[in-house]
Amino acid sequence: MPALRYPNRKFHPEPSWRSYTRTPATTMPVSLRGWLLDRGSLTQRLIDASEGEFRLEVLNQHMALPLLSEANALGLPTRQRAVVREVILYGRGEPWVYARSIIPIKTLTGRLRSLRTLDNRPLGALLFNDKTMQRGDIEITCMNTESHLQPRLPQDIKGTIWGRRSVFYLDQKPLLVSEMFLPKFKPYNNPITFHFHR
Repeated sequence: MPALRYPNRKFHPEPSWRSYTRTPATTMPVSLRGWLLDRGSLTQRLIDASEGEFRLEVLNQHMALPLLSEANALGLPTRQRAVVREVILYGRGEPWVYARSIIPIKTLTGRLRSLRTLDNRPLGALLFNDKTMQRGDIEITCMNTESHLQPRLPQDIKGTIWGRRSVFYLDQKPLLVSEMFLPKFKPYNNPITFHFHR
């Protein structure tokens, strides 16, 4: 995103991301810990938790400059544009997760050109059905929506929220997916099945 869009960037820094191995488990809400650390498909877990009442709303998908931490996570030059996709995942009619994906131009080649036109299809379903998919380490963040920079997060969503992100590889080509659990995300009592494969 162009810096000019955020004239108060100095006072609204990006969220601080750190490896889950460096994030004390005791600092994470017990109710969210299993969701933050699970390496399986979040999309599928949300579908299951919502008993099928799941939908995706695309907020934005266009070519733009990633945030600095996003470019660093992907090893991109700071001024290199990428496809930036932002969506809200709804369960039972409530906004449960804000997801932001960064897809470098170099990833959008060959069969992966189709990532340019996902429309309302969940990216997670595509990732976890791809036999070449590999997932990097999970990073965790906790941010205050009023003091941290988070593009396109709906204005009526305020407070402290937890999130995670990972670099995924398809055909050894990287893309970054960040997922923020919103205040109305409440399926905490569903049985947790951890997925540590890949």
